[in-house]
Amino acid sequence: MQDRVKPLSGVRNFRDFGGYETPHGRVRTGRLFRSGHYHEATDEDLAFLNGLGVGFHVDLRRPDERDRQPNKWPGEAVVRISTEGGREETPAHVGALTGDNVTPESIETYMTDYYRSAPFKPHHIELFKAWFDGLEQTTGGAVVHCAAGKDRTGIICALTHTLLGVSEDDVFADYDLTNTAVDIEAHLPKARDRFNKLLGANHEADVYRPFMGVRASYLENAIDVMTAAHGSLDAYMREVLGVTEARADTIRKKLIET
Repeated sequence: MQDRVKPLSGVRNFRDFGGYETPHGRVRTGRLFRSGHYHEATDEDLAFLNGLGVGFHVDLRRPDERDRQPNKWPGEAVVRISTEGGREETPAHVGALTGDNVTPESIETYMTDYYRSAPFKPHHIELFKAWFDGLEQTTGGAVVHCAAGKDRTGIICALTHTLLGVSEDDVFADYDLTNTAVDIEAHLPKARDRFNKLLGANHEADVYRPFMGVRASYLENAIDVMTAAHGSLDAYMREVLGVTEARADTIRKKLIET
């Protein structure tokens, strides 16, 4: 699908993650969307979003993140799910950037460790459960997002694709598409200047690169820990998120066109 990434002005990384082939048929387009936050959505963005027929929306951000950048979308007509769990006074990534000897390698290690812990954080589990509940129970399109739409969102989208039967190659291709959607090279200098000013730091741009995009090794680590703990991603979804095979089959029937 050539137009998977939607070029919105104030919403980063908004894209349709349907359209992939599975053994059961093709995942429907116009039903599954992923993105960053909606705090900077423009009027034109809002008009586009309101025309998508979205009925269900999961915000994976912590409450402190939502306080800093409240969403402008969606409206009351959409079922909206978030959590009050996981609040942080100082975001962990800020701590990683303000410690001693901050390097691109130290930030990459931070990201790897994050992916290994993220699938087991209680507030993530709560929201991952709610996402699959919504896919099973609601009609219309569904949106899942976090701050940048790449890490927490990347994990739940990979799980969704796995449940639907999308190939591993396509799971990772969709994950990697963030690097195209956010245009890292174009935005990295501005990100460096913004974060250095916020932190009172003087880090080189490459320190921020691991935060800006995704790397296959990150998602591989998340998959490895879920598989090590439960035997497979399907077993993680069943044992941790309560997605039984019967529920998975219901979701497949709704989202796959044969």
